[in-house]
Amino acid sequence: MAVDVLLGLQWGDEGKGKIVDFLANNYGMVARFQGGPNAGHTLKFDGQKFVLHTIPSGIFREGLLNLIGNGVVVDPVTLRKEIHNLEKLGIDYRDRLMVAKKAHLILPTHRYLDAASEASKGKEKIGSTLKGIGPTYMDKTGRNGLRVGDIMLPEFEQKYKILRSKHIHLGKLYPDIEFELEKEETAWMESLELLRSLKLVDGEYFIQEFLQKGHKVLAEGAQGSMLDIDFGTYPYVTSSNTVTAGACTGLGISPRQIGEVIGVTKAYCTRVGGGPFPTELEDETGETLRREGAEFGATTGRPRRCGWLDLPQLRYSIMLNGVTQLAVTKIDVLNQFEEIKVATAYRYDGKMTDQLPFDLCDIKVEPVLESFPGWEQSLAEVSEYENLPLPAKRYLEAMEHRSGVPISMVSTGPERQELLLKSVSAAV
Repeated sequence: MAVDVLLGLQWGDEGKGKIVDFLANNYGMVARFQGGPNAGHTLKFDGQKFVLHTIPSGIFREGLLNLIGNGVVVDPVTLRKEIHNLEKLGIDYRDRLMVAKKAHLILPTHRYLDAASEASKGKEKIGSTLKGIGPTYMDKTGRNGLRVGDIMLPEFEQKYKILRSKHIHLGKLYPDIEFELEKEETAWMESLELLRSLKLVDGEYFIQEFLQKGHKVLAEGAQGSMLDIDFGTYPYVTSSNTVTAGACTGLGISPRQIGEVIGVTKAYCTRVGGGPFPTELEDETGETLRREGAEFGATTGRPRRCGWLDLPQLRYSIMLNGVTQLAVTKIDVLNQFEEIKVATAYRYDGKMTDQLPFDLCDIKVEPVLESFPGWEQSLAEVSEYENLPLPAKRYLEAMEHRSGVPISMVSTGPERQELLLKSVSAAV
């Protein structure tokens, strides 16, 4: 059976968690393939809000397996908090949550280095979530990181002390910051006991054997395509490959095993932290988008920068990922707008282009905007795509036509049931 991939097409925060939760019952397993606790996948159902940082978004679906893949970096303290929250809700996770032994561990000193490095940059901050993600991936590529499977080895403590010592030495390169290492380390060591009690698996073999039995897998990405370490707005990016290719390296599957690629995009754009954002609205319109969309980071709580939909950026992400269907979220945030704008191209250096320039971080681009009439009414009572207001359908049809990819589903609100299916492909 194939592995379908679901990922974000913008700068993260596209509403992936809700779409994964909706689709999950069509699969036997949901597998996270990259990122770490810098992710914040929000799900809302039965009037309650749930935020997952490490655990796959399929955990709330009974009987579904959930794999934290080798491409994920795991903070045992964050994972313990998430698991305790599941226990409070009475969610049975013991036989359904697996962690790949090759996933790398975030140490307390990784978070210390992250905070110290970001603080030293002053106005040049990249907007790190300070979760230790970057330093952990640096140790992974530097070939001296610690992996989940290491916690079962007799020499684990010695391995830990060596890496800890290295981090403390590196920390002397930065100005002093407040960080209670001893307190953080105590909590981290205690959290390892819970991690050891989970099902630690050889992720690549586990997922292949599952597929060979005829089951389907949904690979869940974190962050968004524009934060990809290779193809995002570098250096204002995350430290992993957030695009479809990352599912292969992050789970141990081959490219030919990829089936559907479901790209999630908001009906407008948002971004957290520094970096270029061509359609950003630093005015009352942007503030309205932020207010109506409750645009504050699920992980950091930081206000998100808001702007109009950016078609050159969207087409770029679609190209990189091989997207086969679009899931459009938060269209209801546009309910009150009389006029909605969309960027169709960029002007810069005396030229007009529909491609993202290499030096986007260093130049000022002017978005070429096209206007669409708004629908100026609530979508709360709309339960079928065909019943959307005509201006909303025309807006979505333009997005579909300009992107070259069919829309399969449209989210009209945060609740689980507020999702309109546009085509049968949404059932995958």
